[in-house]
Amino acid sequence: MNDFDVLLTGPVLPVIREGLAARFPLHALFEAPDREAFLDTIAPKIRGLVGGHGAGRITADFMARFPNLSIVGNFGVGYDGVDAKWAGEHGITVTNTPDVLNDEVADLAIGLLIATIRRLPQADRYVRAGQWLKAPFPLSNTLRNKKMGILGLGRIGKAIAQRAEAFGLSLCYHGRRAQTDVPYPYHASLEAMAREVDILMVIAPGGAQTRGIVSRAVLEALGPQGTLINVARGTLVDEKAMIELLASGKLGAAGLDVFEDEPRVPEALFAMENVVLLPHIGSASVHTRNAMGQLVVDNLVSFAQGRGPLTPVAETPWRG
Repeated sequence: MNDFDVLLTGPVLPVIREGLAARFPLHALFEAPDREAFLDTIAPKIRGLVGGHGAGRITADFMARFPNLSIVGNFGVGYDGVDAKWAGEHGITVTNTPDVLNDEVADLAIGLLIATIRRLPQADRYVRAGQWLKAPFPLSNTLRNKKMGILGLGRIGKAIAQRAEAFGLSLCYHGRRAQTDVPYPYHASLEAMAREVDILMVIAPGGAQTRGIVSRAVLEALGPQGTLINVARGTLVDEKAMIELLASGKLGAAGLDVFEDEPRVPEALFAMENVVLLPHIGSASVHTRNAMGQLVVDNLVSFAQGRGPLTPVAETPWRG
């Protein structure tokens, strides 16, 4: 595949770089001393781009620089960092890495939920600070007799639901449409669902369509006894409203793995005792990230060999 040059837009895992380098002429944009001169030189040769999860946004303007571009391999199931709509309109396939990370993210989501409800990080700090010598740690909230609403009942949402059922949680969900093959009640209104549940689990895709969907009104509906868990994208939540409501007690607690402008986390959250903060580690195990990386490679190899992509995104379906 010597005529199928691939460009890395940012640093990637060894499994991706080594896997691609063994099969394609490989270029690394982030290592070029003069980015523009480098792009001018290699642009006509590039057939594939690889990026995602910190490896650089892939915009329409950027893709337009490569006249022979045919595929974009996105590292991650979320591909809001790629202008997939533009790609589809210009005959460019975009792939992502679904399924291989479902269980890892679902495990993390439930772990974050338990940590937030039972205040595990706070209890850990309490012991380390020697406070247990002075008094028992305060009693926490519980998962007993609680109802959880899931925003986004896709692959990962279903894996979360399966785990949540094992903990005895009552479940319902909100999404673009009702699903006929799931046993949970559907809510056409997210605000109405938030009003009925104790926990709102956010696992919907990012992007323009879902930006700010967890609005001030939704958070107020969740209320002072409610818990927000976000393992999707920070852009789905009105972050300013969330902080105000957490500080005032009008929202009970939050467990957050993602933020609007990560890795820059609002400092107002740091001192709050009713939040648990994680650095976007939903799929961040060695096993799962390597599986995701291998799927990036496998997509490009399959495409370059004429067999089509393995996991094309909805905006760029493979038609052969």
